[in-house]
Amino acid sequence: MQDAATPLANQLLIALPALADPNFARSVTLICQHDDDGAMGVVVNRASEYTLGDVLRQMNLASHDSRLDDQIVLAGGPVHPERGFVLHDSAHAWESTLEVATGLYLTTSRDILEAMAIGEGPANAVMALGCAGWGAGQLEYELGENSWLTVPADAELLFGVPLEQRWQTAGQRIGVDMTCMTDYSGHA
Repeated sequence: MQDAATPLANQLLIALPALADPNFARSVTLICQHDDDGAMGVVVNRASEYTLGDVLRQMNLASHDSRLDDQIVLAGGPVHPERGFVLHDSAHAWESTLEVATGLYLTTSRDILEAMAIGEGPANAVMALGCAGWGAGQLEYELGENSWLTVPADAELLFGVPLEQRWQTAGQRIGVDMTCMTDYSGHA
């Protein structure tokens, strides 16, 4: 397990209404890793067309838990849309896990899905297909261009708040009503 003690890791990026990129319009993205080489995150408020049951069946894993089978898989971003990313709260030593923050992890190995399928997975977990990526300095530039607000991530928002409420709820965490924001921005 490696540590991602980086400047924006464990922060949520809240897309401002002026952000026109269709991949990120009204999105909430958890930054999992951020360093001098760039940043990587997972969009946490967009549903994909798949359920976890669909993914497990495609991987020839049987689950007998209808709640697990019906769980929506997130559209985690435009980078590597064929790759699975599991955000979870278990410090179990999975084969490929990144510690985003204390008590929050990102795993990309099959073993976590095998454990979830037999009821031995993390208490809280969401799967995403794909991720978001920024090159060196790109995210900092976008923050300077007023494309994003940042707020510390929390387990309730990641695992408890319904997808369609996460954009507004994330803004409320810092006292911002996202529905009152304009769709243009500028610099003073």
